[in-house]
Amino acid sequence: MESIEQLDPTEELTSGLVKSRAVKGAAILTARTFLMQIISFLANVFLTIFLEPSQYGVFFLVSAVISFLTYFSDIGFAAALIQKKEKLTKIELRTVFTTQQALVIFLISVVLLTTPIIKNIYHLNDEAIYLLWALAFSLFLSSLKTIPSVLMERKLEFNKLIIPQLVETTLFNIVVVFLAWKNFGIQSFTIAVLVRGFSGLLVTYLIQPWIPYLSFSTQALKSILKFGIPYQLNTLLAMVKDDGMTLFLGSTLGPSGVGLLAWAQKWAFAPLRFFMDQVIKVTFPAFSRLQDNKKELANAVTKSIFYICLLVFPSLIMLVLLAPSMVEIIPKYHKWSGALLALTLLATNSALAAITTPITNILNAIGKISVTFKLMIMWTILTWLFVPPLALSFGVSGAALGFALVGLSSVVALIYASNFVEVDYLKALEKPLIITIILGTVVFVIKSVTPVSSLQVIAMIIGGIITFSLSLILLEPQILNHLKIQKR
Repeated sequence: MESIEQLDPTEELTSGLVKSRAVKGAAILTARTFLMQIISFLANVFLTIFLEPSQYGVFFLVSAVISFLTYFSDIGFAAALIQKKEKLTKIELRTVFTTQQALVIFLISVVLLTTPIIKNIYHLNDEAIYLLWALAFSLFLSSLKTIPSVLMERKLEFNKLIIPQLVETTLFNIVVVFLAWKNFGIQSFTIAVLVRGFSGLLVTYLIQPWIPYLSFSTQALKSILKFGIPYQLNTLLAMVKDDGMTLFLGSTLGPSGVGLLAWAQKWAFAPLRFFMDQVIKVTFPAFSRLQDNKKELANAVTKSIFYICLLVFPSLIMLVLLAPSMVEIIPKYHKWSGALLALTLLATNSALAAITTPITNILNAIGKISVTFKLMIMWTILTWLFVPPLALSFGVSGAALGFALVGLSSVVALIYASNFVEVDYLKALEKPLIITIILGTVVFVIKSVTPVSSLQVIAMIIGGIITFSLSLILLEPQILNHLKIQKR
């Protein structure tokens, strides 16, 4: 099979170059995430002011339907291409592209045919159905970007990869907020989704040109699916655990209940999206290239957990302490007060995910898909054992409690994973926990001695930042060393 060395010179990357690009990639993705999170944060604040919980919930419900179908459109193609040690070939890329387009077109047809059923189950109006169709079409637009994105990731060219993401995020949030402000309701999401899909596709092909070509090879498909299917089974379980549960809760709690839970989840997981996702994005392709050096991988994942937890833990305690005051002082925000307990419970789950996600990521990078698959089976079973009965008994807060209980099982995952990757958890978690306790104590005292007001919120934020900075300087003066990958 003809190689694509001119497009994908991954094998020419030396260990030093991989690590150098990984560090630069982490910095680039951190900067990107910082900007994107600011945009998303401001957009979410305005959306939760302009929209009702039921409208907010409809978007998450319909998105969950599409996420459920998205699983079947990939079969782990992208991850398999990124993880593969050997040089990619043109026929492999074309086979993946052809197969994926066939799957996506089939799934869009399924959405159109089952629309009446979906509409009846979740009592959706016409606006929600248009959103469903828009999201389904955006799945097709997204599939067209798979190969160019894979080529950039394999070369660790994150400076290019972030551009379409920034364009998509910026345009989506500007459009959706503007239209929500103009009382377009759910239609705000429909139009914004289409703008995001077309803009991302255009920019991706401008940055990483690739000529779509329909071709198929059984041999090439088998080669890709050898890693892709086990990887996608993990995705399937994650989908059943998360999006499947959202669909179930939609029929149990209704759009308003899902809206409250979605609000709590979005804020509780925001620190993960901000601080963890870019690290995971870099480490998977980088350490897939370095997967034979277990000692270096263990050292890297220890540093990754340290870095993530150092930022996620304090952010979560600040979030939990600030949220009640923010709900009181922001106009039209009191409608979210019913989700405050859920926010606190889900923050616990988020903290535990900051530890376990880097572990499962490194296991995938070294090809231990069967291990993460077993862990995902455990989490999926526990989610369906705990969340539905608690949601039926205690509503939104009960569902959040169920997720928190599932999160506690992460201890089992860490013990099990230690058979394959030796991680120094004490080194990774000790100082982040100490700093978080100090910060939480200071901010709690400020909250206790001041009345609820804008000044209280400002005092808590300033006090938290100062406490975090001083604690960090005292406990970890060489913090920058933890952001570097150790040289051979």
